[in-house]
Formats: sequence, structure tokens, C-alpha cells
Amino acid sequence: MGRRRRRTGLSAAPVLWGVLGIGALAAAVIAVLSGIVARTVLIPPSRREDDVRIRSLDLDAGRILLSATGDSVLPGEYSFWFSGDTGHARVGQIISISKLGVTRELLSVDFGDIVSARRGRFSGWFWLSPRGLGLPYENVVVPTPLGPAPAWFLPAEQDTDRWVIQVHGRAVRRAETLRAVAPFRDAGYHSLLVSYRNDGEAPRSADYRYALGEREWIDVDAAMAFAIARGAREIVLMGWSMGGATVLQALTRSPRSALVTGVVLDSPVVDWIATLDFQAKMRRLPSAVRWGVYTLIRSRWGRIVTGLAEPLDFERMDFVSRATELDRPILLLHSVDDGFVPATASSALASARPDIVTFEEFAIARHTKLWNYDRTRWEDAIRNWLDQLTSQRA
Repeated sequence: MGRRRRRTGLSAAPVLWGVLGIGALAAAVIAVLSGIVARTVLIPPSRREDDVRIRSLDLDAGRILLSATGDSVLPGEYSFWFSGDTGHARVGQIISISKLGVTRELLSVDFGDIVSARRGRFSGWFWLSPRGLGLPYENVVVPTPLGPAPAWFLPAEQDTDRWVIQVHGRAVRRAETLRAVAPFRDAGYHSLLVSYRNDGEAPRSADYRYALGEREWIDVDAAMAFAIARGAREIVLMGWSMGGATVLQALTRSPRSALVTGVVLDSPVVDWIATLDFQAKMRRLPSAVRWGVYTLIRSRWGRIVTGLAEPLDFERMDFVSRATELDRPILLLHSVDDGFVPATASSALASARPDIVTFEEFAIARHTKLWNYDRTRWEDAIRNWLDQLTSQRA
């Protein structure tokens, strides 16, 4: 009996060490994955995936046949970047859908060799510069703490002291916001379309990391100072996606926010935890990895992995929890099937503050493509809201 007990004890040791080894390996895998995901969130991407195949092309008829994806089957008009962003075209409405794919109108090719192109990707952008709008504009420079940041200034038809400052989203540039110029110009607003740190046009920060709005708002504040120096006395801030998180930070932290009369948000991040949770679940990442990502981003020691100069404060970036602190009218436009930034947080903010939030809920339109999907409804929503804003201040 004694020998059996000794034999059992000896055989248990390798099992114990095996279990400990597996646990250590699992912890190491979680740590590595957490670091990869955290860096993916924070580091500006150098390239985007071409996820749409070009099946065929008929330049004479102005048609292009594309593989069917979530974006390519959306009604409306879109940018189509191809061949690793070396070319850009604009595609129009869907002509037909078949087993071969989606045939769409090919409205124009702005640059690049689309004849030899094989793959591309859709974008909510439509115009690449203000020239496409056929409106007068000025290339200006906004002095920011990091240096000069290029911007476009598009004046209203009549002289006015009302300005809108447009703030684009993550991994895109100010051309994204050109779609909003028309309704604001119709309402008598000058438009200032800005760049901000690490977006590929404005100066880089020392760490070259996105701060998810936590520091980008400083450049928006600089844009507000620029507008005020040019005569602005009423400012509307409009943010797209991460730009929404950025303008909310500017609204609540800028010393110039008293001049902000309202905020417009398109597909905004109003709660980063909700957004990152949504994306993690889509990618089937374990909860331990999600916890690891948040810990790395919000901890000072996490900079060893993330490269962030300073940790980020997720609580300060949660405007559902901070809803009571908001005191300006907000127009919130979001598609319930956004696919990237969940509309749940936007809906929660609207429910928490129905006194100041006007929520225009879209469907099908996906992320920051609301204008592309239904231009008339989108522009009318902004025009009507601006009319109400004016009447409230009269």
C-alpha cells in the first residue's frame, strides 16, 4: 500500500507541472494577443485591406463588376480605392446583382490604372478635395502645439460669424468631411475641415500613437482658436467616428467651449469600452484578451508594449456615463448595423439625454456611410437641426 501511495505521488508531479506549463503558455498567449490588439488600436495603419475583387470593367458603358461584400452591395455613391490606394474612382448606384457579383455605375476615375487593377476597397469618401464641390475654398494652416496642421476653409455665401469645424475619423483624412459642407453652407456657416496629429497630414506626436480623442482634442481646440481669430462667434463641432470622441473631449475640456452652440456626430464613438468590446467580440477574442488590452492602454507600465506617451482614461471617454455633464444640443446620426462602432452607446446617450440629443437612427448604411446611402435624408437632418438651433438661440 505504501509503495502504491509513493507511486501515485510521483506520477502526480509531472501532471502538476504539465498543468502549470499549460497555464503559463495560455497566459503568455493572452499577453501577446493583448499587446498585438492594443497596438493595432493605437498605431496609425500604414495600409488598408483591398477586400473587393474587380471582376470586369466596361469603361465605354461606365460600369464595373465587383465581388459581393457588405460594402459593395450598399445602395448609394462611394469612393472606390484600388490597387493598394494607388488609384481612386467613384462608383454610383447598383445596376444589377447576380451570381457573378455586383454591377455598379462607374462615375469617374480620379487617378490610377483601373484597367489593370484587380482589387479595391469601398470608402465613405466621395470627393478628394474641395475642388470636387465646385465651391470657393482656401488652403489654410492651423497652428497647433505640435506645429502647423493643414486645413480647408470653405466660406459661406454671405459673411457670417457662424463656423462649423469638421473633425474626421480614425485612419482617414479631412476629405472624409467634405460631404457635410453643403448643408452647413446652406444654413450660413463657414466650414473649417481640419487635420490633427498622426493622421498623415498634421504633425506627428512624439509617440506616434492615436490617443482616441484624449489628446487629439487639443488640435481641435487650436482650430477653434483659429476660427475665433477669423471672426467666429458661434461654433458647431462635427465629428465622424473617432472624431466624435474627439469633439466631445473638446466640448468638455476646451477653454473656448463657451462659443460652441452645438455638436453633430456621425457614427461616433461615445464610449470606447463599448466600441472595443464590440470589435473584440466580432473577432471572437477571449474576455481575458479584452481585459489585457484595456489594462495595457490605461496603465503607465503598459507603454512598454503600447508605446503610448501617457495612459488613456477610458472613464473620461465614456460619454454615456458622463451624459449629465453635456449641456449643448447634439445631433446624433448612426446606423444600427454600423459594423464597426456599435450604435448601442449612441442610443444609450440619446435615451439618457432626450432633452438635448436628437437621434437620427439609420439602418443598412454601415459605418460613416450614411450620406452615401441616403444623401437627402442625411443632409435634411442636419439642415432641420440647424434651423432648430438657430430658433432656440433667437
